Amino acid sequence: MRRSLLCRLTLFAALVAVTAPLAFNRESFAAVDIDAKGPTIAIPSAAALMARLKRQHPRLLIDAAGFADLQRRIKSDEVLKRWDAKLQRDAAAYLKAKMPEHVLPDGKRLLDTSRRMVKHSYTLAMMYRLHGDKRYLDYLWRELNAVSQFPDFNPAHFLDTAEMTHAFAIAYDWLYDDWSDSQRAALRKAIVNMGFQPGLHVYQAKTGWHRVSHNWNQVCNGGLTAGALAIGDEEPIIAGQILHEALTSVPFAMQSYGPDGGWGEGPGYWGYATSYNVMMIACLESALGTDFGLSKIAGFNETGLFPLYMTGPSNRSFNFADAHDRSAHSDCLLWLGDRFHLPAATQMEVAADAPTAASLIWYRDKEKDAAASGLPLDKYWRDVEVATMRGSWSDPQTVFVAMQARSHTMNHQHLDLGSFVLDALGQRWAVDLGPDNYNLPGYFGKQRYEYYRLRAEGHNTIVIGPSEAADQDPKAGCRIGRFSSKPSLAFAIADLTNAYAGRAKNVERGIALVDRRFTIVQDEITGARGDVWWFMHTSAEIQINAEGRTATLNQGGKKLAARITSPADVRFEVREAEPLPTSPNPQGQKSNAGIRKLAIHFNGSGAVRLCVELVPLDGRGEVVSRKVQPLSAW
Repeated sequence: MRRSLLCRLTLFAALVAVTAPLAFNRESFAAVDIDAKGPTIAIPSAAALMARLKRQHPRLLIDAAGFADLQRRIKSDEVLKRWDAKLQRDAAAYLKAKMPEHVLPDGKRLLDTSRRMVKHSYTLAMMYRLHGDKRYLDYLWRELNAVSQFPDFNPAHFLDTAEMTHAFAIAYDWLYDDWSDSQRAALRKAIVNMGFQPGLHVYQAKTGWHRVSHNWNQVCNGGLTAGALAIGDEEPIIAGQILHEALTSVPFAMQSYGPDGGWGEGPGYWGYATSYNVMMIACLESALGTDFGLSKIAGFNETGLFPLYMTGPSNRSFNFADAHDRSAHSDCLLWLGDRFHLPAATQMEVAADAPTAASLIWYRDKEKDAAASGLPLDKYWRDVEVATMRGSWSDPQTVFVAMQARSHTMNHQHLDLGSFVLDALGQRWAVDLGPDNYNLPGYFGKQRYEYYRLRAEGHNTIVIGPSEAADQDPKAGCRIGRFSSKPSLAFAIADLTNAYAGRAKNVERGIALVDRRFTIVQDEITGARGDVWWFMHTSAEIQINAEGRTATLNQGGKKLAARITSPADVRFEVREAEPLPTSPNPQGQKSNAGIRKLAIHFNGSGAVRLCVELVPLDGRGEVVSRKVQPLSAW
């Protein structure tokens, strides 16, 4: 079963967990209020919330009976046994780490230290509860005591504060009976003074992370909620205030899961946001007996499938929106899979085989093949405006293609509407370069779209009339107007006209998967004002034939053919992954070494139908080019 699982779902690899959120999420928070009020959730008063709080510890995610049951299950369950052994090795390694220091390596963030403490609190506390090795308890106290002497948890970048509060909450609750009175007092003092007090300051303001619809909301509310539930019986007034505010705030972000579970910040930030969202709900249920209806917010019951669909058979995700292309795993998939009966989500995390302490708590032996779950091969995520298509769930050599056309106003957006990625033969052929350095000048401000990786020319999309200005409209929002999923032809067509306002009269892009075997990228452009560039970034070697109409890409011992089937007068060329001569090129950007661009350059006046076929050379015989048809006839 284990070997078959891994063969069929090769897309499942590295872990991004609630105890180790994505290392690339280090943005400088921008306080942007959302327009909607969010779903209506009936939240009791602060006093009523505290009256519901269970008095015994532990009560966050698991109770004493749960720990005892987990000890029994580990003895007989091979997955849990393997995961427990891995966590014991991790815990032993942590004992060699230096004490944490209040150091902001980039001058802005304490986040690495906060995340270390979350990871250490979960792992060391869990291993002590399960195995009784006092070294884990003693070392964790040394760390917590060192951090409690910090001047603050860096509330200027509140993710740092929220995650550190989360770390202290788990350590306080899970090891409550093992701490002395003075140790518990020190931990409570740190949570109140360095977590709750700056948190209340934000809640009382008219703008801040409590009024946004992206990952900051869930992470900050989730971390503070864990703190409030951990010490609520001893600090009921301020903990009640924090909890009431967090419950009032988090629906603002959770509405972003609607209508069908997609996440506009991409699969990377999905992992960060959702891991904290799940942790918050699970803690509410374990400590108060209810989540007050949060888990019933539209789309949340389907969101466990989002990272599954966003990951290709190459083990790489469709990494739009400031994300690296590592698979978007998270131990919260175990919780989501069990709660909402999504066996494919559960299996995704089991196959990753990179456990956390929360994995031990949420794991249930319900492995099931994704294909047997009846999941469609293709999916269009509404509002997020992403479509993914694939040839199979079980074949690691299959074709996978994904395109997005979401709004540029979403958090972490790039100028990348219409961009796509492509897998085939176990390789990623069309790549997204991911984010640049968050500490570049103006990365989250006025200079954002001067950086190559954030511009349209740094993605696999169209550039019209390149210049110093942004090469897509930074305020544009587009949609996938048509989507179809049939065995012989699956496609998505996006109207990208808004992205090229003032540059063209009309722009549409269609991506098709033909016979589950090869891909067509077709662009229809009318009235372009200036030259047009078609780009596809790749790490493959590129050879273009004498006529310039066919290119052969070589990578990992595999080959893919790119063929221009329309119009007759354009040719391929190969360019470096760097800005065009007319584009900005600030200093300090990441290197794109090893990446090239397959490009097409032409004058876009009039009406142009550009069609490119991307065909894996898989030894199954020649693929005959499909007759070029207008997108309206697809």
